[in-house]
Amino acid sequence: MRVLVPDVPEFRALAAHDEGSVPGVTFAFYSRTEVPAGPADGAVVWLVGPEQRRQLLATPGLKWVLTLTAGIEHVQGYLPGGVTLYNASRLHDRAVAVHVLAGMLAASRGLHLFRDAQARHQWASPALPQTARLTTLEGQRVVLWGHGHIGRQLEALLSPHGAHVSGIRSGTSATERAELLAAADWVVLLLPGTEETRGIVNAQTLAALKPGAWLCNVGRGPLIVTDDLVGALQSGHLGGAVLDVTDPEPLPADHVLWTMPNVMLTPHIASTTDDLVARGAELARNFLIDLQQGVEPEGLVETGRLY
Repeated sequence: MRVLVPDVPEFRALAAHDEGSVPGVTFAFYSRTEVPAGPADGAVVWLVGPEQRRQLLATPGLKWVLTLTAGIEHVQGYLPGGVTLYNASRLHDRAVAVHVLAGMLAASRGLHLFRDAQARHQWASPALPQTARLTTLEGQRVVLWGHGHIGRQLEALLSPHGAHVSGIRSGTSATERAELLAAADWVVLLLPGTEETRGIVNAQTLAALKPGAWLCNVGRGPLIVTDDLVGALQSGHLGGAVLDVTDPEPLPADHVLWTMPNVMLTPHIASTTDDLVARGAELARNFLIDLQQGVEPEGLVETGRLY
């Protein structure tokens, strides 16, 4: 079985003749500039740009594709007919859930405000705006918009903090969704980027939130209409926002979100850990062993599913 994998040391190690190797698999390595010629049985898609990704998906003979991402929208539109798709949400779930919890705790304790004050060499209470409140998550109503793998991990992390967690799923009625959002102290966006979810958080959505609610987005930037978000933050209706993804991404250097005191920005790194690539290579190895042994690997994407 010939398999295309990223050309990085962690995946190079899979081809070594030691306990990390996969018997019966021949590896071909692609980079951000070059995709090996010839047919392949499968491709592990990761760490590559759009053009090379399209080349990988056009490889003759493909039977399956494993994308080492949680989202699949970057692959779905280019996947040839009859090719089985797998994703790797389990590779990222824990880190994203921890990232969200960290952002919520930091916001609750005003750590972003005190960090800004530290940069100004300013001590204690003058750093805290009159509108800010130092709280815990005890009794906070948290709505997870997109309650899948990450949502379940996050719910388990929030439980010891005394938060009341609710989930909005694809089957949640519009009435129930509106009720949940209206009562939320925190809304966490865990949705994928699709045509159906683009702009799902807009001026109308934000106006329906209760005053002082916080928004966290670790899904996709275009879930939120950015100008509407800025308006809700500037008006004071929205308490603040924790954003790991934005639209556009990256933000222009002069964008107003950079300097808003009630916004915490991270550069799309919610799922990043020091050992991410090593864990990705190990997941790919176990996936290939399952295939070789006739076991259905984890992460099968149902035909027609958008995420």
